[in-house]
Amino acid sequence: MRILLVEDDPVLADGIRAGLGLAGLTVDAVTSGADAQAALAGLRFDAVVLDLMLPDGSGLDVLAALRAQQDATPVLLLTALDETPDRIRGLDAGADDYLGKPFDLDELAARLRALVRRGVGRASPLLTHGGLALDPAMLSVNLDGHAVPVSRREFAVLSMLVERPGVIRSKGELEERLYGWQEEVESNTVEVYVHNLRAKLGRDVIETVRGLGYRLRVPA
Repeated sequence: MRILLVEDDPVLADGIRAGLGLAGLTVDAVTSGADAQAALAGLRFDAVVLDLMLPDGSGLDVLAALRAQQDATPVLLLTALDETPDRIRGLDAGADDYLGKPFDLDELAARLRALVRRGVGRASPLLTHGGLALDPAMLSVNLDGHAVPVSRREFAVLSMLVERPGVIRSKGELEERLYGWQEEVESNTVEVYVHNLRAKLGRDVIETVRGLGYRLRVPA
């Protein structure tokens, strides 16, 4: 999952980015409402973590602008304003969840997984396709009941393909899932991860569509 974090405290933002990274999420961070709106206008994110108190105004203004555009990207408000009226105001403004500071990083990651899962209408916490079962909470993969060890980024590639079996995912789309703004992308990264996954799961699981990208093979 790719997350936009809107938080003006650089120390807290770095901590959240590192913690969610360990949970398998890619996090891009901005420090103002204006930067948040620019990022949301140019890129697609699976969810937004939004502080209410920003240097150029309220996070509720960012939320209102997003919803005015009929953008249903899940938004979790993360703020020190944690009184009941604050929570009600945020949820009624269009937020999908609310978490007060201080907070637990594992809980934040779990709430984001739940928001994204509900956003795509998936009831199960697992991603499944045929004999494949992926657990986003544990970053674990099972094939026909047997555990398959994968790296965090191998999991990210595989999960993106399993989310929509048979749909072609371009190299650029996969790179967006793997890397945030501040990370350097190597030219053959995606090819390496696909090669590793084929070695572990079987060569026929992931299909290359020449010139377009990759897709999870769907039996005829």
